[in-house]
Amino acid sequence: MFLSTSLAVISSFLISTVAAHGGVTSYEIAGTKYTGWSPYNSPSGQTSIERPYSTYDPILSPTASTISCNNNGQPSASQLTANVKAGDSITAFWSQWTHKEGPVTVYMASCGGSCASANSNSLKWFKIAETGLKSGTVGNGVWGNTDIMSTLKYTTTIPKALADGEYLIRHELLALHQANTPQFYPECAQLKVTGGGGKTPSGSYLVSLPGAFSMSDPGVNINIYDANTASLTTYKVPGPGMYCRATIRSKKVSNYIVEP
Repeated sequence: MFLSTSLAVISSFLISTVAAHGGVTSYEIAGTKYTGWSPYNSPSGQTSIERPYSTYDPILSPTASTISCNNNGQPSASQLTANVKAGDSITAFWSQWTHKEGPVTVYMASCGGSCASANSNSLKWFKIAETGLKSGTVGNGVWGNTDIMSTLKYTTTIPKALADGEYLIRHELLALHQANTPQFYPECAQLKVTGGGGKTPSGSYLVSLPGAFSMSDPGVNINIYDANTASLTTYKVPGPGMYCRATIRSKKVSNYIVEP
């Protein structure tokens, strides 16, 4: 009886631990749906545009070797690539998410050719979308993650200005609910962009992952419950500036399709 009770408790704990976090599980690109990676199933036989990852658990170090795509940087054995036109919308979906505090960001990186053997840790990344603190205060406001918790999806647009080619796209949720303990949840997918404007990001728009974040960043190492911090009405989303200029409505970035 004791053994069965203990196993039940352990099983319940593991299930609740998984349920407390999340990862991207599917995509929709210009109306076409794509199955994502299933981290708790065997990788054998899985085919997806999403790069493989093994857990819904967070990455706790901003300099972790897995920070680019929540894996070792490599594609799966049967990796797929989705075709997308510059200017098309892409929506990432989560099956679960329970942390309302923190920003959502979307990055892309050119593979410089085929993404078939591209290591995500070796690429240069640029940000195409972000939603941080939309309204209210840091301690009691509406965040990008609040929307994810409510809708379990995030839609952005592939920049019209981009040069054609193969890219990785990276969706990241940064959870800030634990004081001075940031939780990163990144996942990536492979895209082939066509019909673009021939432009390539450069300079300060490009960052390395790992390398773009550190615990010295105020938007990373933050205690949202500290009295002075909790009352703030602004928050700087970590990482570089966005490659695409955007239309700003209040504190919400609402349009990502304006060419730089």
